[in-house]
This record gives sequence, structure tokens and C-alpha cells, in this order.
Amino acid sequence: MKRAIFILLALAVITSGVFAGGQKEKGKIKLIYMTAGDVNMLALGQNVFAPQFQKKYPNISLVTIQTGAGNAGSQRIYEKILADSRSNKKEWDVDVAMVHQIFMKWAMEKNLLLKYAESLDTWKYVTSPFAKTSLGVNIEGYAMPMFHSQTALAYNPDYVKNPPKSYKELQEWVKKNPGKFGYNGIKGGMSGVSFTVGWVYAKTGKYKKYAVTGPFEKSEVASWESAFKDLKEFNKYVTFTAGNVGTLDALNRGEIWMGPVWVDMFFTFMNEGKLDPKTRLVLPTPGMPGQPMYFVIPRKAAHADAAKKFVEFATSPAIQAKDIVEKFNWYPGIDGSYLKDYVPKATYDKIYRDVTPKDLAEKGLAFPLADYFNAILESYEKWIK
Repeated sequence: MKRAIFILLALAVITSGVFAGGQKEKGKIKLIYMTAGDVNMLALGQNVFAPQFQKKYPNISLVTIQTGAGNAGSQRIYEKILADSRSNKKEWDVDVAMVHQIFMKWAMEKNLLLKYAESLDTWKYVTSPFAKTSLGVNIEGYAMPMFHSQTALAYNPDYVKNPPKSYKELQEWVKKNPGKFGYNGIKGGMSGVSFTVGWVYAKTGKYKKYAVTGPFEKSEVASWESAFKDLKEFNKYVTFTAGNVGTLDALNRGEIWMGPVWVDMFFTFMNEGKLDPKTRLVLPTPGMPGQPMYFVIPRKAAHADAAKKFVEFATSPAIQAKDIVEKFNWYPGIDGSYLKDYVPKATYDKIYRDVTPKDLAEKGLAFPLADYFNAILESYEKWIK
């Protein structure tokens, strides 16, 4: 509660000068950018985007307000924009925002967003299915992916010469290599949740229904019993790790030979010398979930044209290559094939050596619709514990 009050007060102080008229007299624009996410998102806005963007557009300054990690951070942005929409203001306070997938569902239901993305020069670089739908909601044109966090299986090639290419092959592999696959279940971190969701997709073959189209049918949950009993059997041969970091630590120490990880964490560990550089990645068929974050522009943003320029700047191949890929180890929001001329070949080859842009387009899956997602977690507790 204290954080939410602080954010609203900060926004009030910042925007009070903007709408008092002085800014327009000087011909300057103060672009209000709210971002969900951890402190790294604040650093990205303040220290990376802002100085470069103002150098390109000297009359526009970027003011970054961070609202907090996870869906709660996106909820604060939603609440602010919703409040503006109910105030009958001619112009709303927030000009551009960075949000999670769940925000898109809330905002689209309330008609809070501007349809702008297709007008950007950088829209032609976007091939991700996440730019069209988010948690079953059609968002095409209303959001621009800024980066993509993806999960995959990391493995030690000294011990795993021919890694399993599918969930089915992995089931056989763990029986031959007991204790050498590690993951954190569904309570130790989202990499384990992602692996479990991918297991359900693989076993049921109903990814599109569960993650894209719906509808949720409660009666269908009972049909997952055999899939979860197979997972319970699978778990007899695995090592449970202490969270997302725990899986990477266990890999580095050689305690396990394979496990699901977040790719950006994988490369960060490698860059910091915490992971053997020989460690490799594989994205098994039919795929594993990841999640993007989006740029959105409120429907009555005071500076929509400047906001479009900012999003276009941040999703350009040069910025995506330099800042999103090289600096933060995320996959880009645009198609990675457009980055070849902007990153050193060694960096591009490292990032896309094992999980290629084609792999991401085909096997970078979405998390399920909310009801199916909750049902998967509940089913794990019911049939595996």
C-alpha cells in the first residue's frame, strides 16, 4: 500500500508541471513512462533509454516511474490509467507504459489503449505470436513486444552428448540417468512451473485451446490425470532444486546434468563466470512457455506522437541488439534475424546458437489462460503430492 501511494504521489508531482502549461510554452515534452518489473526495468528506462532517446529527440525528456515487480506492478499501471479514464480528463497522465501479459486482458476489456503499433516503422520486424494474442485476448496493434523471456532446458554436454529433443524423449532419458535432471517443481520458481505447463501441453496436444482460444472447460481437467501420474513417475528419477538459481547452481556444480532455466538468467550466469561456458540449451518439442513484456500507449495519452517515437526507438534493431540482447541478455521483442548487422557475430551466435529465432517462433509458447493455469497448478498438487 505504501509503495502504491508513493507511486501516485510521484506521478502527481511529475505531471503537475507538465499540465500546468509551462512545458508547452517552452516547446518541450516530458514523456511519462511507467514500467512494471524489477529494479532492472527502472535502470533500463532511466539510465539506458532516457539519455539515448533525448540525444535523438532533444525536445523530449523521458521520465521513468517503476511500479514494482510481477503482475502487481502491471496492476498499479492499470489502476492509474483506469482512474484517468473515469476522471473525464481530456488528456491522461501516462504517455507510455511497459506491462505484463495480464495487463493486456484488463486494459482491453476497459478500452484503455490506443491502437498504434501497426503504424510504427518497426512493426515490420515483429513476427512473434505474442504480438497478436495475449492470454487468449486479441491485442494486435495495441501492444509492441519489447523483449521476450524464454525458458529452455540447459544441459552439460560433457555428460549429455545427445540431449532429448522432446518431452517424450526426456521421459526415457531420466530413467537412464536417474537424479541427473533437476527442476524446482511448481513452488520454487517459474522455470519449474514452465516445465510443468509444457508437460501438459505435450501430453494433451491442446496448447492452442489452453493458451490461446479457450474456452475453459472444468470437466476437461479430469482428463489430465494420466498426464500428471506420468509426471509423478517422472519425478521419481529427478533431483528437486532450490529455485531458479538453484537449478543453475546445481548444473554448474555438476550435481545435475540438465534442467529448465530462464534463458536470460542462463546467459547472465555465464557472463558473470557462474556457469561453465560449455553449457548448452535445447528447446524441446512441442515447446516451453515464455513471456513477453509490452509497450502500450493509453488511449488518451497527452503525448501519443512522442510515445510512438519512443517505442519505435526502443524496438529498432540497433537498440534491441545493443541494450536488450547484449546488455540484459533477453531475447528481443522483434525477430532476432534482423539483429545480425547490429550485434557482434560472437554475441549473436552465442544467443541463438541453440535456440534459434525459428525455434522461438515455433516453440516459444505462452503460459495458459488464467483458469487453465490455475487448474494445472491445482492438478499438480492433487495428483503428485
